[in-house]
Amino acid sequence: MPKPIALILLLAYVVALTSLSLVNIHKMPSLGSSFDDKLYHLGAYTVFMLLGFNFFRQTQVKHKILISGTIIVLYGIIIEVLQQTLSTTRTLDAYDMLANFIGVVVGTIIIKLMVNLKLN
Repeated sequence: MPKPIALILLLAYVVALTSLSLVNIHKMPSLGSSFDDKLYHLGAYTVFMLLGFNFFRQTQVKHKILISGTIIVLYGIIIEVLQQTLSTTRTLDAYDMLANFIGVVVGTIIIKLMVNLKLN
């Protein structure tokens, strides 16, 4: 994927994720568990990690996975703090941050598997 397209996809995802994270979402589809919200966080940050790495892999940056993951985890922490300070309907939740981190780890595992498959 060309670098400009990877950047546009990443930025569009960041804008969408930021918007959805800071507004009150009344009716998210149920996944049938008591921790649906955490599954949404995990999925969103897995995709975020894949998009972040997809952009950084086309740069001269060293440690692409580490840089991508660190930026995304920090973004998730900042969003949680902003939910607490800017929103009257959303609150900071440490379990959301944990789900975000796990999503980044899942994304990293997927990336490593994809890289290993391409090398073999």
